[in-house]
Amino acid sequence: MDTTQIRETIQMVKEDNFDIRTITMGISLLDTVGGSVEETAKNVYKKITTYAKDLVAVGQQIEREYGVPITNKRISVTPVSLIAGNADEKEILVLAHALDDAAKEVGVDFIGGYSALVQKGFSHGDLALIKSLPNALTETDVVMSSVNVGSSKAGINLDAVKLMGETIKVITDKSDTANSKMVVFANAVEDNPFMAGAFHGVSEPDVVINVGISGPGVVKRALEQVKGESITVVAETIKKTAFKITRVGQLVGTIASERLGVPFGIVDLSLAPTPARGDSVAEVLEEIGLEQVGTHGTTAALMLLNDAVKKGGVMASQGVGGLSGAFIPVSEDAGMIDAVKAGTLSLAKLEAMTSVCSVGLDMIAIPGETEATTISAMIADEAAIGIQNNKTTAVRILPTNGTKVGDMVDYGGLLGTAPVMPVVDKSSADFINRGGHVPAPIHSFKN
Repeated sequence: MDTTQIRETIQMVKEDNFDIRTITMGISLLDTVGGSVEETAKNVYKKITTYAKDLVAVGQQIEREYGVPITNKRISVTPVSLIAGNADEKEILVLAHALDDAAKEVGVDFIGGYSALVQKGFSHGDLALIKSLPNALTETDVVMSSVNVGSSKAGINLDAVKLMGETIKVITDKSDTANSKMVVFANAVEDNPFMAGAFHGVSEPDVVINVGISGPGVVKRALEQVKGESITVVAETIKKTAFKITRVGQLVGTIASERLGVPFGIVDLSLAPTPARGDSVAEVLEEIGLEQVGTHGTTAALMLLNDAVKKGGVMASQGVGGLSGAFIPVSEDAGMIDAVKAGTLSLAKLEAMTSVCSVGLDMIAIPGETEATTISAMIADEAAIGIQNNKTTAVRILPTNGTKVGDMVDYGGLLGTAPVMPVVDKSSADFINRGGHVPAPIHSFKN
């Protein structure tokens, strides 16, 4: 990096809330399966604590040497349902606790991969894991979970969609915040470094380093310099800015890979907001020309932003992967919260926005009385958008008991504060209760 790039990086960090959101070590657990679930748990703990023992220290070294904050150090592992064997929903909890204990031992912020891939159906391990989620997510501290219920190649497993709506309700009755540690996917990716959805795919190397970067504030500041210019100039400005911040992620990932002695995988360039003012995706959209996010034109502006971020990032790294684009988690974005409070941003508009951004309905608080089948129907809608458009979509919905529309729920730290949003009060139960499998779209047949 030349001196101009160094000065730009310093400005991005000091003035624009730029950070490396995470360095995530992916670890395969396929070789940890033992003769019993207890033996597997011991092997899991040993492998994680062996490979990740220096992850936090190396991250802190890089922060000190280069002056770039690395907000989180994380681990992702092989979906646990694949190594669960014949464990039942109680026995599999030993694996959840092994993940939690290993993560705490090495000092990382989160560990992801308490996961199941059920887009075509359930294995014994899949069902055991899903049924264990209410206990797993409330008994552990840093374990994150995901369940993939659909894909463009397989369609949507409606039985899984129904089960996840019911599971979310059970979790709600045990904890108002535990659902923030779980996401329901369609078209989940194998190299995602961001939580709660990170897991280490079966086609990944034994161990790998992936980097997730952010920087809504950097993009907003860049757009402030082109007020009144054409939308073409806006797109080019976003691309150039995405290139700059991705280069920093490439640098950090390369150094971390060398020092840890493991391969460098991908940079995930996702504009992931924090609750801090000036670090908001909504504010970027408003800088493009919206009076407030949620108004007419929001979906078009978000499509432009998401596309330009990907185009700029892909030229700056040896491998761009993960989700890469723009996240719209309501509780984590000050501008989104403002728009919900003002009545400008609704669940229906958020759903439309998910058709062109990187993820889905994320960190959205709804009344605790919402029916399980209604939550399942939200998941089904998001999965449909994902499989039809061949993109990742997700749902991290947060029913909160004892709340009404307009109440604020505090999830703490980077998870922020969410206003409880209204849900349509007409039933989807007859649709969800049909069960079965929604076939893959016709364009899935490509061979």
